[in-house]
Amino acid sequence: MFNNRHHFSFPSIFIYGHTASGKTYVTQTLLKTLELPHVFVNCVECFTLRLLLEQILNKLNHLSSSEDGCSTQITCDTFNDFVRLFKQVTKAKNLKDQTVYIVLDKAEYLRDMEVNVLPGFLRLQELCDRNVTVIFLSEIIWEKFRPSTGCFEPFVLYFPDYSIGNLQKILSHDHPPEYSADFYAAYINILLGVFYTVCRDLKELSHLAVLNFPKYCEPVVKGEASERDTRKLWRNIEPHLKKAMQTVYLREISSSQWEELQKDDADPGQLEGLSTYTHVELPYYSKFILIAAYLASYNPARTDKRFFLKHHGKIKKTNFLKKHEKTSNHLLGPKMFPLDRLLAILYSIVDSRVAPTANIFSQITSLVTLQLLTLVGHDDQLDGPKYKCTVSLDFIRAIARTVNFDIIKYLYDFL
Repeated sequence: MFNNRHHFSFPSIFIYGHTASGKTYVTQTLLKTLELPHVFVNCVECFTLRLLLEQILNKLNHLSSSEDGCSTQITCDTFNDFVRLFKQVTKAKNLKDQTVYIVLDKAEYLRDMEVNVLPGFLRLQELCDRNVTVIFLSEIIWEKFRPSTGCFEPFVLYFPDYSIGNLQKILSHDHPPEYSADFYAAYINILLGVFYTVCRDLKELSHLAVLNFPKYCEPVVKGEASERDTRKLWRNIEPHLKKAMQTVYLREISSSQWEELQKDDADPGQLEGLSTYTHVELPYYSKFILIAAYLASYNPARTDKRFFLKHHGKIKKTNFLKKHEKTSNHLLGPKMFPLDRLLAILYSIVDSRVAPTANIFSQITSLVTLQLLTLVGHDDQLDGPKYKCTVSLDFIRAIARTVNFDIIKYLYDFL
């Protein structure tokens, strides 16, 4: 695919996988190592068509004019202009006889642009009659991109998630020089044992490893334990890792604030700011949406009739308790739920009548942006989006108190 720069390559390559699975790093490293002419564009930064097209053309123009040491800024408004200008830019000697690679990172944002953009990039080699390959990097599968009218099919590559063994090797490479590699590897093994079930994001795990390592080696620094005293080191770090479990992904407090917590053995709730859950200010309906999301995450769907229907009759808990549900739902973690269930619970718990307006949907989106809800599914023709509530019981109880809502009596685990 990349071995001979003078041969025509695939017109388009679609690379997908979850976040922090190495897609961007591997693509950039490969193109730089092989010294292939390429431009790398992030579709989040280039949020309009004009910004995107001009960024590509100006970076290509810089490549073609690098020998002369001067280049002019190119303006481009439409995809037709882009095709015409692309032909002109790639006439340069250093680009003419070799494959040019255009890498579009966060390519899922192309779906929000004009309808001709994605099909145009897929067929750019044909439209320009040039040796060009467009590489799409995305966290979304190709089926979510494919237009209903059909389009040119790219060559699809999948980057799987890192296994626990891969994460162990990658994270162990960053050990501090003052400690042995075996000592740091033992720490990473403990860290993954705690967090791997809830977080497999390499960036987040790397952040957690750096943040909690000083507390892990505290007994060694004080002379209370040796590097091989794994049991004592584990007893020292265990309560702090449990605290960190409450704030995975949320970034509620800064690293310096967390370090202060570690030194003082304080509770996260004692800090002012976002780290104090009760200080989070939300709009009135957003609070009820979050409460409804929590109930949908931790209550079985079949209990909705019991909690939210006025004339449901008497139902004993033992009548519908199955063997595999004897474990507390709070120990099993939040379950995903569809949007229509969230709205149904919302309408039941709010005293006033709530219309399903754009304002309600925008508040749901805001909760996802704040990472109080997690979007785990996407819109398609067969099924709507699915969500999970990521907040703790203490947090939701604090939110419920501000609107005088007794959430405990609506939770299946507390019947």
